[in-house]
Amino acid sequence: MRVSAYPKELSAYLIRGDWMRRNRLSVFVSLATTVLFSTLSNAKSKPLQVYAIDVEGGQSTLIVSPSGQSLLVDTGWPGNKGRDADRIVAAAKSAGLKQIDYVLITHFHRDHVGGVPQLARRFKIGTFIDHGPNLEDSNDPKQDYAAYERVLPGHKHLVVKPGDHVPIKGIDVLVLTAAGEHIQQPVHGAGTPNPACADEPKPKADDTENSRSLGTLITYGKFRMLDLGDLTKDKELELMCPDNLIGTVDLFIVSHHGWNQSNSNAFVAAIHPKAAIMNNGARKGGSPDVWTIVNNVVGPNRFWQLHYSIEGGAEHNVPEKFIANPDEKNDEGKDIKVVAQKDGAFDVINSRNDFQWHYNLQLEMTLSGAAK
Repeated sequence: MRVSAYPKELSAYLIRGDWMRRNRLSVFVSLATTVLFSTLSNAKSKPLQVYAIDVEGGQSTLIVSPSGQSLLVDTGWPGNKGRDADRIVAAAKSAGLKQIDYVLITHFHRDHVGGVPQLARRFKIGTFIDHGPNLEDSNDPKQDYAAYERVLPGHKHLVVKPGDHVPIKGIDVLVLTAAGEHIQQPVHGAGTPNPACADEPKPKADDTENSRSLGTLITYGKFRMLDLGDLTKDKELELMCPDNLIGTVDLFIVSHHGWNQSNSNAFVAAIHPKAAIMNNGARKGGSPDVWTIVNNVVGPNRFWQLHYSIEGGAEHNVPEKFIANPDEKNDEGKDIKVVAQKDGAFDVINSRNDFQWHYNLQLEMTLSGAAK
């Protein structure tokens, strides 16, 4: 049975203060009206589905548009008897897919592109998307890019640049960064000065594929999701300082598995996500300082992890019910699913225990306003 924390969230609002107790009827009427209109609106449209797949500290995120078309961001590791490819296929089949329409490779590091050959042997792929050739002069990326290139024949292939849109039906996928470049104009509604820039130390320049990550902003109605791959701090701040070119988002796929080469305070504070998912491994990613930044920005009950972080310890991990794989010794490869509606409301669901949390901006505004 699916466990939802949503009723507790409402209760916290509904029992607050003498004014609330004297005016409970008006609060319930306002709440019921908000929920009714939201439900009726969402009933007319299919949701956007997102699967944060566990690839043990790599990345693989499956996005299924309401149109039925699909986008996979990265493919995890090679080897391991096809473990990551098998998990991706399982998620795709769970979503009712017979093919993955687009596979987007953020950059050519092994934990992101390494699973391509095994996945291509197991499941039909339509189009590959990337930032162009590997730009890192080291052996592993060269080898992994060569393996990727061998899979491309027989598939469509798109090379994109900042400002381009991935041609998937039903959602808007805007390319923000690629091959070390970034958008020059703010997206609609963004562009305000970022006061957090003043206190942000200048980071070192990064010359690896991380800084060349192909980052995207995915929009479905009022719902906005940000995934920048392993984009490093120097490139994050180009999007954030002096002005925030992205604006705020609903869901943030924490960059670089939660490592502190990425996720500067000036960046995370400016995008101010309503919820965040960290695709860390038990012993990869999840830096305590990054965990603290993200946790402080999103607040309680809004931060989810694919693994318990050994480095983080008791003080730098979310409560167990928000972790898909809390036990390193009994790792089941569980994922975290997001179901987003066109009005901006969304649910995050832990597949291990079916625990879920509902995020609804309209509802929160109604309750917050009633409490004043």
